[in-house]
Amino acid sequence: MTLRFLPVGPRALLVELPDLAATLALFDALATDPVPGVAEVIPAARTLLVRAAPGAAADGRLAAAIAARASRATARREDKAEAIEIPIVYDGEDLAEVAAHLDLTVAEVVAAHQAATWQVAFCGFAPGFAYMTCEDPRFDLPRRASPRSRIPAGAVGLAGRFCGVYPKASPGGWQLIGTTPTPMWDLARDPPALLRPGGRVRFVERRSAVHATPAAPAERPASVVGLRVVATAFPVLMQDAGRSGQAAHGISGSGAMDLPSLRRANRRAGNPPDAAALEITLGPTRLSVDAPATLVLDGAADRAEIEAGPARIPVDVTRPFALDPGEVLVIPPPARGMRSYLARRGGFDAPRLLGSAATDTLAGIGPDPLGAGTAIGFADNPALAVDGEPAAHTWLPAAGETVLLPVTLGPRADWFPDAAVALLLAQDWEVTAQSSRVGVRLAGDPLVRDDARELPSEGTEHGAIQVPHSGQPVLFLADHPLTGGYPVIATVLPDALPLAGQIPPGARIRFTADHPFSPIEATP
Repeated sequence: MTLRFLPVGPRALLVELPDLAATLALFDALATDPVPGVAEVIPAARTLLVRAAPGAAADGRLAAAIAARASRATARREDKAEAIEIPIVYDGEDLAEVAAHLDLTVAEVVAAHQAATWQVAFCGFAPGFAYMTCEDPRFDLPRRASPRSRIPAGAVGLAGRFCGVYPKASPGGWQLIGTTPTPMWDLARDPPALLRPGGRVRFVERRSAVHATPAAPAERPASVVGLRVVATAFPVLMQDAGRSGQAAHGISGSGAMDLPSLRRANRRAGNPPDAAALEITLGPTRLSVDAPATLVLDGAADRAEIEAGPARIPVDVTRPFALDPGEVLVIPPPARGMRSYLARRGGFDAPRLLGSAATDTLAGIGPDPLGAGTAIGFADNPALAVDGEPAAHTWLPAAGETVLLPVTLGPRADWFPDAAVALLLAQDWEVTAQSSRVGVRLAGDPLVRDDARELPSEGTEHGAIQVPHSGQPVLFLADHPLTGGYPVIATVLPDALPLAGQIPPGARIRFTADHPFSPIEATP
């Protein structure tokens, strides 16, 4: 079996294999005989993204251990479990085009799609999105030349050798052939994802639209005693250290964009360092409380004040402070950076989903964002004494300034000519306003590829610099999709990610690399 090991960073590497069968065989071998030091393996069309455990390195020795498992890998055995039946109405907008491309009638496409047994190869793109493949070689279709900006939940599509069901409304470029009412992702179900790698599926035609049973009306929550958002420029999010180990569900880590600031705020408040706290973007933000609270600000926040009737009381943001009912905490936009963290001694009453209270804005998982008029309850978690010593303020960038971010070139730097790789590192990239927790959209001289090859979907890391057809890179941040279909030219080093999460629109980024791109050599 021919393998290539491509660098993603000090804690991850990409294993490139000849085809899907070899990829799944190695994935199964690594699951059966785990390599010490591996935290997670994310399968894709013909790659495995291997994440090293804390303290382990994604280096030649890890590559050698993986290669040894590959030498013993065998073809994936067919899952003998009963196939899940998914009802489908063949009403997709692209059904006629698919039939023409396959040189079949619409009826023949429908018959072939139902006759096939589809096996889940891997999950990604969105929680619950399963990439399913079958043995019918006719199902090999290109993506649409122009992706749709919105595909509804339940749409069934084809692309490459795969079939998939969109679990939520989202953009996409797959060829749509039908719809199903069966939810792919349901947090009330255990596990939430209907389909997982290795499972089998049969599609069963329904002649008319089938509607999902409406969910029972949610009970109105009792009045909470906690913190209330009086006004805010951007939604306030609950964040913690994120949810790791959920790749089988198609979920990335999420969590605080500036994790050191969140941990520092919690420690100063007497909480466990990874406790949930509020992530506040820019500002201004006005907050009140229903009961006395001891609070700590960290991250970008450089000033604040308390409105107590006609009085305006400055807050020393380097120390814990108190807020009482009837008072309003005012946090103005920071002069530098863009994300602040507010911790409360004793914590917040934030529900944990899949091991975390983090709000994943792409996946739609976690507590709802807080806007004006909303509230989050107080928890009564055990807490230590607050740390009253003044906290040092970390340097953060402002609009107009240039930030240096170190990167590892790869895993797909060799998809670009040398001139494009040099251009990536030579120019200052402007951070545009079209940026979010999913990714920072950059503007500069475009990175042009020699060809327009389509990259089969593969795992992506927090910090990946993905280059779409426009040549304008996107720097993936905490809520990025688990897999992507555009080449990643470089990946920001993990230690620089908190700074990347604080770069405001109007600032510039200069990427730096200590080493040229080179595949990783397996070294015993």
